Amino acid sequence: MSDFTIIALAVGLAMDAFAVAIAVGATLPQITFRHYFRLSFHFGLFQFLMPVIGWFLGSQVTQEFANYDHWLAFALLSSIGVKMLHDTATHRDESTARGELQASVKDPTRKWSLISLSIATSLDALAVGLSVALLEVEIIYPSVVIGLVALLFTLIGMRFGAQLGRWIGKAAGYCGGVILIVLGLKILISELLA
Repeated sequence: MSDFTIIALAVGLAMDAFAVAIAVGATLPQITFRHYFRLSFHFGLFQFLMPVIGWFLGSQVTQEFANYDHWLAFALLSSIGVKMLHDTATHRDESTARGELQASVKDPTRKWSLISLSIATSLDALAVGLSVALLEVEIIYPSVVIGLVALLFTLIGMRFGAQLGRWIGKAAGYCGGVILIVLGLKILISELLA
């Protein structure tokens, strides 16, 4: 597997992480270093781990999982998207007393939301791990590249999303929720039509 092929594959896999990072960046009132770190680290880590897991599981388990991974990605992305829409609709005050973020349940870079987004954006990488195993290629180098590209695209997406959030104000929460739901639908429909 050539370096060009691995990078092209990594960029393709990072597109979901990029789109979600834009949505997250647009919905946060103020992005701190911790937000950048948490989201990019987790997206990069999960994009690194999923191919490794797919490679070790082998064809039987991964093929069975492939029949349902798109439903799982759709459920995770859509549920977080709906939660973002709900939080935006019910949240009246954009800031707290000292300018801190709202409660952690409204911050998609924390707790269950972070894990759900990390899983949902990296499920395709599991199948890549299977493909690499079938080609009898070592998995560590491609996985490292995939993880690093996802990390980079997440940082860029969050930065772009933060700018978008400043431009469109409170509507950013609605846009972020809609982006996640549309991304979940795209994954589901493309798999069902394939």
